[in-house]
Amino acid sequence: MNLKEHYNKLYENSVKKIKSYNYEIDPLIDSVADKRNGVTLLFRPNFEVKNNIQLFLNDLMNIDSRQYYYSFPDIHLTVASIISCYDGFNIEDIEIHNYIDLINKSLHNIDSIKIEFRGITASPSCIMIQGFMTDNTLNDIRNNLRANFSESDLQQSIDKRYVLQTAHLTVVRFREQLLKTTEYLEIMEKYRDFNFGISEVENIEFVHNDWYMHANNVKMLHTFKLR
Repeated sequence: MNLKEHYNKLYENSVKKIKSYNYEIDPLIDSVADKRNGVTLLFRPNFEVKNNIQLFLNDLMNIDSRQYYYSFPDIHLTVASIISCYDGFNIEDIEIHNYIDLINKSLHNIDSIKIEFRGITASPSCIMIQGFMTDNTLNDIRNNLRANFSESDLQQSIDKRYVLQTAHLTVVRFREQLLKTTEYLEIMEKYRDFNFGISEVENIEFVHNDWYMHANNVKMLHTFKLR
């Protein structure tokens, strides 16, 4: 996949929908009845990257503070949704050690990951920071996970929602109709090619989480160290 072309197409299509008020509002963001949860393999960008992201979010919040902005500790990159969040999932129904063993196998001899975070893109429901892989390490991990989990009888839903091929960070979700669409889009365009920095990732987290990855609802199951 050509990530630059993919991100550009996403951005252009989404901006058209935002301009025509045809974007998607998330009805569950503030719902206390939302019980969706699952298990995820992820990593978190470094302080410099998250600090630069916060500058972007602050600019957006100055235009419209009612949208859902990911907090500093919630920002993450999904390596794989091992079990995508759904209502009814119970962490006690799975043998965590079996998942840890299989993930360990998938990460064997894998080096640290470098991701360059540059520019922003969007979908009809959210705004994302663009991540660009400096090599094939992240794809190698995902392919190993796909192969190993497909050969197991463990509950999993890798690629069930969509095949994860990007390295993006979701940082905003639309909670309400935008108050000042033109001004909001101007801020997005301002950061379209902004250099948020590079993260070298040595640790990958295996977590039990809710849909929005709220830090207070995330339980660490295991941390894997890359070479």
